[in-house]
Amino acid sequence: MKITIDTEAKTLECQSGDAAPTRLPLYSPEAFRLVSEVWLKQEWNQLHWQSFSWLGFQLWQLPEDVLRLQEVVASVRPDVIIETGVNRGGSAVFFASLCRALGRGRVISIDIHIPPEVREAVAVCPLGDLITLIEGDSAAPAVVERVRRSVGPGQTVLVFLDSDHSREHVRRELDAYGPLVTPGSYIVATDGVMQQLADTPLGQAHWRDDNPAAAARAYAAEHPEFALRRPIALYNDALAAPNLTYWPDAWLYRLHPPPN
Repeated sequence: MKITIDTEAKTLECQSGDAAPTRLPLYSPEAFRLVSEVWLKQEWNQLHWQSFSWLGFQLWQLPEDVLRLQEVVASVRPDVIIETGVNRGGSAVFFASLCRALGRGRVISIDIHIPPEVREAVAVCPLGDLITLIEGDSAAPAVVERVRRSVGPGQTVLVFLDSDHSREHVRRELDAYGPLVTPGSYIVATDGVMQQLADTPLGQAHWRDDNPAAAARAYAAEHPEFALRRPIALYNDALAAPNLTYWPDAWLYRLHPPPN
């Protein structure tokens, strides 16, 4: 697709293949969507998302997604947040800070390898008492069973998947942790944006099909107790930009218990 922006005329012209070009008002919702899609790919490829932190811990996420995630946690008020993918501890500390502010909840964070310095930094931080770190394959039966045993009867559970982003691994995580998610809560399969980044300089061609969003769509199709449902913004949802996210088709909302 070819996009031409004329800031003086305040127009945006887009053309796909041999089709006739379409001219839009530059400040229209349609033009905003097109510019946002290009910006998102540029932003990711420039590694801008690696420049953020939370309370001193690296947090490699798009700020738009983090704010929306905060709204969901504040609405669901989970007793347990299960996270796969520790990295440098930023998201675990982010979740724990919300739990402390809400006066409710704790975090279980899992990764195949947790560097000693990350484990120590999390342990000594003011929120460390709310975080349990587990080292191991997040989809391994022994790890899943350990997490399952740590969830008490009647506790509300939210799950956040941000480890190995291959379609196969994410599907294993969905199968493992989906049953723990309580009605009215979510399991979030992050970084489906990979399907849109396959043609960027830092992307990989196989991402078009091998990505978390593909796993989430397949899981939802096979599990009627879940629906792919983007969280509604608490304020002015009509002004939200659903395409400005790293997490398309990520939000699997638990509707009811699975059928017998």
